[in-house]
Amino acid sequence: MNETQQPPQPPERRPGERSERRPEERLDRLQRRLAQFAAARGWEPYHTPKNLAVALSVEASELVEIFQWLTPEQSAKIMEKPESAHRVADEVADVLAYLLQFCEVLGVDVLDALAAKIERNELRFPVRGTSTPNSHSSE
Repeated sequence: MNETQQPPQPPERRPGERSERRPEERLDRLQRRLAQFAAARGWEPYHTPKNLAVALSVEASELVEIFQWLTPEQSAKIMEKPESAHRVADEVADVLAYLLQFCEVLGVDVLDALAAKIERNELRFPVRGTSTPNSHSSE
């Protein structure tokens, strides 16, 4: 590539359209962007595990607040209305941003942690014919 050529740009994506990058590459890139964003503003001293855990909890609560008084039927249709869909997506992004920052600070590989947790749950909760309503656990 000579000096006048620009590197190829990724194709434009519409909102909600998935990237062709592997999920772990996208996650790493997003974690770097979040770290750069915080560093550029001098926020690193405030990004302690405790502060990030609290912020994560607050953002998760804001997501819960959207659904607080909805019926199960209303909650299943929340993404049909652009205004509520936008609110949900924003809160999901906030939760994920704080989770990724939390993991970055503590050195937790979020994808490895999730894979290990799924494996443990598969052992703890083996498939037994049909599922029963009370056999779920979020532990």
